[in-house]
Amino acid sequence: MSITQRERPNTTGYGRRERPPTPARPPLGAAAALAVLLLGLALLSLLIGTGSSSPARAWDYLVGEPAARADAQLRLAVLDVRLPRTLAAVLVGVCLGTAGCLLQTATRNPLAETGLLGVNSGAAFAVVVGLTFFGAASSFALLLWALLGGMAASAVVLLLAGSGRAAGSPLRLVLAGSALGATFHGMTSYVLLGTQVTFDTYRYWTIGSLAGVETSDLVPLLPLVAVGLLTAFGCARPLSALGLGDDGARSLGHHPGRIRLVVAAAVSLLAGCAVAVAGPIAFLGLLAPYAARTLAGARTTAQLALSALIAADVMILADILARIVIRPWETPVSVLLAFVGGPLLVWIARSSRLSTAGASA
Repeated sequence: MSITQRERPNTTGYGRRERPPTPARPPLGAAAALAVLLLGLALLSLLIGTGSSSPARAWDYLVGEPAARADAQLRLAVLDVRLPRTLAAVLVGVCLGTAGCLLQTATRNPLAETGLLGVNSGAAFAVVVGLTFFGAASSFALLLWALLGGMAASAVVLLLAGSGRAAGSPLRLVLAGSALGATFHGMTSYVLLGTQVTFDTYRYWTIGSLAGVETSDLVPLLPLVAVGLLTAFGCARPLSALGLGDDGARSLGHHPGRIRLVVAAAVSLLAGCAVAVAGPIAFLGLLAPYAARTLAGARTTAQLALSALIAADVMILADILARIVIRPWETPVSVLLAFVGGPLLVWIARSSRLSTAGASA
């Protein structure tokens, strides 16, 4: 060893040379655990329901026991009621978790959630219009009206946010979404005042539940969800650059305004599909990204994947609990999520570690 190397000062002050930081590994273990949990919860969702069929009988049906397969009532409970709800819970959770993570990362606002883009209010107004003036009554019709309304509201927000010199800025997106949401809320209340029948149906839809979902309702949404997810993960690298600030993103060749508009379009597509299936669901798109950031750190792609898995797990678990909390009746899943999400949000707001992680992402 040379004299220069021996006499080089130690910057640590503790008598040891400072080692370079070890690159953190991708949170593959957390993702695998969440995926296994998702499979277990999906199986549990198929076994548990509000009816008289016991989990043991449902298990016999799933493993192909002849007597159970011959039971028409059991087949109806497992395949026609529980399976669509399980698939819907996964779809809604993945959509809201991914959309919430996208929106919080793009706006650098840890309290951002999908309702800020007017998706919920636009879907609600469209449902009321479809019920009142077009006679929409079936679940598929309501789903279609909700999807169209959410997408139309988001398109207007994007047009408003994309105009002017500050096109695509986070503040403009939030202000445009909040203003349009308030407008749609007032119009919805005005239409509901004179139509009692519409109000009764709308009240059931807006409470947020997976009851009554059919597999045929989900199939048309799958291409839209796929496009939204592909767009979301395609934005991961530009979003990572955006985390350096607008000037840093521009220095790397990205356009911050365009990135945010593309992200807002993906959020609108995903949130619109989720609202169309389950109605307005609060807190899930807000809380799942927090948990994902604590596991993934600053890795945007890992944040998106973990947020989707966490939200899907929570959504299935909430739907299972919704069936058994006040059995034989059912609790709306949005009520359970709000009951748990409220205290969690207060805890997150008081936690300096999580607040710092959310703000820096």
